[in-house]
Amino acid sequence: MLPNTGKLAGCTLFITGGSRGIGKAIALKAARDGANIVIAAKTASPHPKLPGTIYTAAQEVEAAGGKALACVVDIRDEQQIGEAVEKAVSKFGGIDVLVNNASAISLTGTLETPMKKVDLMLGVNLRGTYLTSKLVIPHLLKSHNPHILNLAPPLNLNPVWFKNHTAYTMAKYGMSMCVLGMAEEFKGQIAVNALWPRTAIQTAAMDMLGGDGIGKQCRTADIMADAAYAVLSQPKDYTGQFLVDEDVLKKEGIRDFDPYAVQKGHPLLPDFFLDEAPDDLVEKMEEHGATPAFKPPSSSSAPPSAGGPIESTFEVIKGVINEDVVKSTQGIYQFDLSGKLKPTMAFMSGKLRIKGDMTMAIKLEKLMGRMNKAKL
Repeated sequence: MLPNTGKLAGCTLFITGGSRGIGKAIALKAARDGANIVIAAKTASPHPKLPGTIYTAAQEVEAAGGKALACVVDIRDEQQIGEAVEKAVSKFGGIDVLVNNASAISLTGTLETPMKKVDLMLGVNLRGTYLTSKLVIPHLLKSHNPHILNLAPPLNLNPVWFKNHTAYTMAKYGMSMCVLGMAEEFKGQIAVNALWPRTAIQTAAMDMLGGDGIGKQCRTADIMADAAYAVLSQPKDYTGQFLVDEDVLKKEGIRDFDPYAVQKGHPLLPDFFLDEAPDDLVEKMEEHGATPAFKPPSSSSAPPSAGGPIESTFEVIKGVINEDVVKSTQGIYQFDLSGKLKPTMAFMSGKLRIKGDMTMAIKLEKLMGRMNKAKL
């Protein structure tokens, strides 16, 4: 893992959504340098399913060696952001770094996405990032090495990253476009970059969504924290970059990524937006030690005949389907099969069509796990 160098000592970081997950991991990494951390998030009271509040995060920051300021902030609310920014400047004398981490997600199709969720994603991801940046930039301009870091993907216009969740992609790419525009607008004054994970990252929300089965396919938030630390340690002329955590750390000399794995040696779930074509997932996944979701059968393999592996697998499925399973899954699955299938990865690549969202893919994966590890 990337060691601390002390480069962020005395710097003030304003982190949105910093009460848990990646935001908190970045906060703790900077705190070990002795940085000042502003935790700007909504969770003031304990969530029934997700651990941590802005106050518990602030306690962890101070235990790690930093100074903390916890602010209740809905980043869709201009007044709340403005008040948090003023509190930060009053307490710490300025702001050196803005980390736009807060994000909302719904991996649902156009007809399945209520406008309330569309408004939430656009409000938090796009508007919230733009608004927070707008209010913090006047203070960043007074810093000797100011940075804005958006946790946003590279702008990949492959339709596969739009067709299953158009609203989410538009909202997330809004954060990316803030990087593209502001990096050029403030070139020479503020470093503005984007950072995105190569693989899925384990967070409390991910655990709640997918359980242990998904968590084992993830890396910990520490990899994003280390990559963010490396980026924020750069001079302000390092700007306009759309960065991937693993690539950043390779440039820092990191070669062994096993310490970041939730479960060493377990196949990793690739993240969205990083592949130019769905079939590239096969090569990317193999590079990172994962088993491809839909690797084509070898030329020496005979085509499946009656009673072959696909038919036998569906026979297994029929054997475990009962009323309880139907009630718990509440999903409709359509299979277009040409090889092996791992539901969550196949859904991401567009090989599995589902009436619903990624939650349905996760439920299918759990169901298949109960079928004596039957594989398609």
